Amino acid sequence: MPREFTRAERVSDAVQQELAVLIRDEVRDPRVGMVSVTDVDVSRDLAYAKIHVTFVGDRDQQEIDQAVRALNGAAGYLRKLLAASIKLRVTPKLTFIYDESGRRGQHLSALIDYAMSTQDADKKSDTEVAGSKGH
Repeated sequence: MPREFTRAERVSDAVQQELAVLIRDEVRDPRVGMVSVTDVDVSRDLAYAKIHVTFVGDRDQQEIDQAVRALNGAAGYLRKLLAASIKLRVTPKLTFIYDESGRRGQHLSALIDYAMSTQDADKKSDTEVAGSKGH
């Protein structure tokens, strides 16, 4: 039987899609730059939404914090635009937070690459040692 989506999940999806466009087209703050809206968590009563974002390009923690502050500063404006584009009885209050999952994923990928390269180097040296014993 197909899974039924709750109203909060449908609203989350709609808010995520619309905010991605609104941030790209309407937010002019240079601190923000290119943003990816990775997830939206809407409360059951649809009054609040946590917007998970990541930023394109390498940024240090200070630049990330400034960009998130800029987005939270524009949250009221974005909420007004969102209310005009998505017809809801209550438009959720927006709170932007940085999504660490991308950064953690890159770190884990680098650790795996390192482990694989050291394992390959160990195998190569074992093969060379075994080959030299045969002569």
